[in-house]
Amino acid sequence: KMMDFVAGCIGGAAGVLVGHPFDTVKVRSVQKFDNPLYRGTFHCFKSIVRQESAFGLCKGIGSPMIGLTFISGIVFGVQGNAMRLLGEDTPTHQFITGAAAGTMQSVICCPMELAKTRMQMQGTWQKKWSSKNLYKNSLDCLLHIYRREGMVTTLVREAPGFGVYFWTYAVLTQSLGCEPSDSYMIPKLLFSGGMAGITSWIVIYPVDVIKSRLQADGVGGVNQYSSIADCVRQSVRKEGYMVFTRGLTSTVLRAFPMNAAIFATNSLVLMYARGEEEGPED
Repeated sequence: KMMDFVAGCIGGAAGVLVGHPFDTVKVRSVQKFDNPLYRGTFHCFKSIVRQESAFGLCKGIGSPMIGLTFISGIVFGVQGNAMRLLGEDTPTHQFITGAAAGTMQSVICCPMELAKTRMQMQGTWQKKWSSKNLYKNSLDCLLHIYRREGMVTTLVREAPGFGVYFWTYAVLTQSLGCEPSDSYMIPKLLFSGGMAGITSWIVIYPVDVIKSRLQADGVGGVNQYSSIADCVRQSVRKEGYMVFTRGLTSTVLRAFPMNAAIFATNSLVLMYARGEEEGPED
């Protein structure tokens, strides 16, 4: 049904507004140069605000606000309609439909996310290699992207990631009993959505580190990696296996509020759109 798509779009917009500043810190934290610019997550956050003002945290928000809002609509639209096809609402079916939705949206997600990453990294590489910005804005960056870079890693991340995402949310909401008549329904939805986001990110984070590095590779005309395997080998050799946790703190900090907003907003929009008269008391 179209309402699944609409609710997903609204939830996605809420998630982008809440989560993008955290995402900027996460993306910059996972990058590695000969002389690292940041000592950790909080040092990265303070440096961005000090050097670029608070608006630096919102760099590249145009692309995800346009793209991820639509993509969230696709994810929840595909997942919701797939659940109706399967019939019974079980955690296993939630995982299957979530994985299907993640696979479907990867085709659109990859170029949008690449544009976001390039815009977020622009303030760092231009100081090292160039005095001029390569991209004017998110749209200009998208126009420069004529091929899908990092598609494989994005697909490997999205399919199982969204499967775990919807499975966790289903298990928690069913366990907590999120009924429309429950006066604590909204806090329960927020908690379930936030924990679903955290669980999903912890499971797929090593793949995301490699994906982010591959997507940021080549900025300023410098290519460090020849393939996914080469990126893994170089990263482990230079930084050890702990490289796969680089930026995890900011990701977890972002995951809870962002996904709490996405799931709660989506669920509430669907509930009221479907004519649920019994809602949470004010």
